Amino acid sequence: MDQQRITFIRGSVAYDGRNKNNCGMAHPMRLQDYPLASHTVPHASASYRIPRRLKHILSLDDFETAARRFLPKPIFAYVSGGAENERSLRANLSDFDRYEWLGRAFTDTSQRSLDTSVLGHRYAAPFGIAPMGISALTAFEGDLIQTRAAAEANIPAIMSGSSLMPMEKIVQANPDAWFQAYVPGEEQKIVALLERVHRAGFKTLVVTADVPVSANRENLIRARFSTPLKPDLRLAWEGFTHPRWLMGTALRTLVRHGMPHFENSGVKRGAPIVSANVMRDFGARDHLNWGHLKLIRERWTGTLVVKGILDPLDAQKAKQAGVDGIIVSNHGGRQLDGSVSPISVLPEIVQAVGDLYPVMIDSGFRRGTDILVALALGAKFVFVGRPMNYAGAVAGQPGIKHAIGILATELSRNMALLGISRPAEVSADRLRVRRLQD
Repeated sequence: MDQQRITFIRGSVAYDGRNKNNCGMAHPMRLQDYPLASHTVPHASASYRIPRRLKHILSLDDFETAARRFLPKPIFAYVSGGAENERSLRANLSDFDRYEWLGRAFTDTSQRSLDTSVLGHRYAAPFGIAPMGISALTAFEGDLIQTRAAAEANIPAIMSGSSLMPMEKIVQANPDAWFQAYVPGEEQKIVALLERVHRAGFKTLVVTADVPVSANRENLIRARFSTPLKPDLRLAWEGFTHPRWLMGTALRTLVRHGMPHFENSGVKRGAPIVSANVMRDFGARDHLNWGHLKLIRERWTGTLVVKGILDPLDAQKAKQAGVDGIIVSNHGGRQLDGSVSPISVLPEIVQAVGDLYPVMIDSGFRRGTDILVALALGAKFVFVGRPMNYAGAVAGQPGIKHAIGILATELSRNMALLGISRPAEVSADRLRVRRLQD
């Protein structure tokens, strides 16, 4: 069987290869038609022309399973873990179990489309890639492959302020990328950071609101992970026992780029990712207040988003401060353990700010149905984090494209089963809330 290369063309899928059925031409298809393997199609179909190493990846959870084997234990612990007892981490996933669907029959959905508009931009799907720190430690040029895959698929990608790659490289590769900032509570540093982000060319700034101090990540201490990483025999052993990561990510990065540093916490280069005695400078984040947000709004002329909102009152304050949109988030369960899951407070927040205001959400999204639940409860957009990180670690940029394709096909399929043709058509009257047994 001839193999074909699958690429995205601004939100469409294209097959490019030598095959008698396409005569070497690239045929654009919709993002939702990404060719996943299926029990209903023959083996000779396009569904089996994805890269061989990805054929067994049928869901986002499969990427996590593969990444657990691929990554050294300390690094996997950093990505996968939450704060303290991980109550919020688990609730982010389990709270979706409260919802059940009511599908409608005999509805023509043959013209379904995932196209979604938010903050003045039309995207090919109602989801994007959430910001994730030190992605270049899990995958070679992790931030770059995330933003490139997003650009190909025409979905947004948010670059993390804890990245190991300079922001200027990311926006050069994807002029529509968003930048997420951990803002210090010091006016001079805020202004300097804003000026750098503006000079780089970002048009959308995401200010994180839920990290006044670093969380209690006991799992990282147990896994012997720190930032910077402390070189010792245990860390060396983890590298040697994970040779694909060692050769394909760690050593490849050192050869191509030298020692990675935290590049975007401020104007100057930050600490290296590996050091025996250097400390990271987190700034005076516990000084951050609504006055600083007002300053940011006055100085930042582009689109402004606040991430980390859980209280409806905070949502109202952000709207009143001139913020263009918010992301309801508990930082993936990585900050305050026991904080409510974003999906559980989403209806209250939408009610507080009105259903026309751009309320977005992240934390715990693993399935297309999860995204549809959020849309039904009033969210305008969803961001997905850890699975995209795992996908990049396991298979690079093709892995991230595969993860995007999985979500897109799940969304399209489930929209048909619900009897809707556009993401905006799903509403709360399609949901039933069931009481979970204790």
